[in-house]
Amino acid sequence: QVQLLESGGGLVQAGGSLRLSCAASGRTFSRYAMGWFRQAPGKEREFVTAISWIGYTRYADSVKGRFTNSRDNAKATVYLQMNSLKPEDTAVYYCALRASVESPPTTEIQYDYWGQGTQVTVSS
Repeated sequence: QVQLLESGGGLVQAGGSLRLSCAASGRTFSRYAMGWFRQAPGKEREFVTAISWIGYTRYADSVKGRFTNSRDNAKATVYLQMNSLKPEDTAVYYCALRASVESPPTTEIQYDYWGQGTQVTVSS
């Protein structure tokens, strides 16, 4: 059993910053990738960023240069630093875990476990 808990969401003005966290509990994996996806109302869930167990990262073009994905393996936690936020970043943000993989996946079907999401709202 693995549980993922996102935190750090909230309301911020355009141009501001937020830092999301995702902590894993219940089991320990020696090799795993973690990803972030987001879903706006009425929209499909989309890829945001992912990070491998040794720190290789991938970013969607829409967030590249503004968001930074990092991890603390000792705490089994990943962080998403979001800067220069835009209203179009408004969504529920989900973290996900994929065990036993070297390269960070970019599609939903490739992940094994999901958190319940945290709301990010960016006002104009």
